[in-house]
Amino acid sequence: MARQLDEQIAGRFPVGQRLRVLDVGMGQGTQAVRLARLGHDVTGVEQDATMIAAARQALATEPDGIRARVRLVEGDGRDTGVHFLPGSFDVVLCHGVLMYVDEPDPLVAGLARMLAPGGLLSLLVRNGDALAMRPGLAGDWAGALTAFGTTAYRNRLGLDVRADRLAALTATLDGIAAPLHTWYGVRVFTDTALDDAEFPEDLQTLLAVEERAGRTDPYRGVAALLHLCGVRG
Repeated sequence: MARQLDEQIAGRFPVGQRLRVLDVGMGQGTQAVRLARLGHDVTGVEQDATMIAAARQALATEPDGIRARVRLVEGDGRDTGVHFLPGSFDVVLCHGVLMYVDEPDPLVAGLARMLAPGGLLSLLVRNGDALAMRPGLAGDWAGALTAFGTTAYRNRLGLDVRADRLAALTATLDGIAAPLHTWYGVRVFTDTALDDAEFPEDLQTLLAVEERAGRTDPYRGVAALLHLCGVRG
C-alpha cells in the first residue's frame, strides 16, 4: 500500500518537492508520520479521541523536525470545507474510511475540492465486487451466498459497514473532476490471515506476490481492498 502511494507521488511531483498532504481518517497516524519522515507537511484529520491520542504518542517519539511537519485536527472528514480552503493540498488520503459512510459521494467530492490542480486523491476502500471471497475461502457457504449482489457486510470488529464497487467509484471520480488514474488490489491472498498471525519466514516473498497480484488482472479484481488514485483536473 505504501509502495503504491509512493509510486504515484513520484510519478506526479518533482523529486524533493515538499508536498502538502491531507490524511483524512488518519487513525493512529502511521501514514502521516511516514510521509512527514519523507519531508512532507502533513495534516491529519481524525474524530476518534483514542486514535488522536495514539497519533500524538507516536509523534512524541519523533525528532523535532518531523513533529513540526505534522498537524493534527480533530474532526470529521465530511467537514474539511470548514477547516481548509479549496485547493490547499497536493495529496489527499482517505484510507479505510468510506466503508463507515452511508453516502460516500459528498465526502469524496469534498476531498477532491481540497486538491490543487494536478493533485492526487488516494482512496482505500472495501471491494464491493469481491465480498463473497472472504466467507467463501473460510468455508462459510451461507455467508458467501449472501454476499453476492450486495455491498453490505459485517467487518472483523463486528460492525455493519459497506463496500464500494470499482465502476461506481470510477463514475464518482469522473463527476468530481478527479478521474481515476490507476487502481490496485490490496490483500489478494492474505485477507483470511488472522490479525495476530505471526509473520512467515519468507515474508519478503509473500509481499512480492501480493504486490504483483495487486497490479495484475484478474487477481486485483478479487482483492479484499481497492486502492484507487484519482488526479484533479
